[in-house]
Amino acid sequence: MELSLSIPALLFPAISLTMLAYNARYLVIATLIRNLHGQYEENSSETIRLQVEKLSKRLTLIKNMQAVAIFSFLLAVTTMLLIYIEQSFIANIVFGLSLIALMISLILSFIEVQISTKALSIQLQNIEKKER
Repeated sequence: MELSLSIPALLFPAISLTMLAYNARYLVIATLIRNLHGQYEENSSETIRLQVEKLSKRLTLIKNMQAVAIFSFLLAVTTMLLIYIEQSFIANIVFGLSLIALMISLILSFIEVQISTKALSIQLQNIEKKER
């Protein structure tokens, strides 16, 4: 397959939207941690400490998701440069690496969503237990 400048350029909107979504998740979790930290300062609850610990793990995952997505973006730009200077063989390899990096970022996102969902289901179970 002949790689043209438009093919890696197709990744730009996808990666940009992915980065926006990751950044929004980061900001929400950072706000939650700040709020929980304030609550922990007031009553030193073990439950709050555990919540902050889980949120911290999610924050690390999101940081890694962002880093790999940025790396994918840089590889896509590098691919375009390589195509421009007519280094098609290397461009194909770099573009493949860009796609792999984007897939890794999406896998990390999937893992983060699973952790988030598990944490929410635990909280819902706690609410249900208190209602009984």
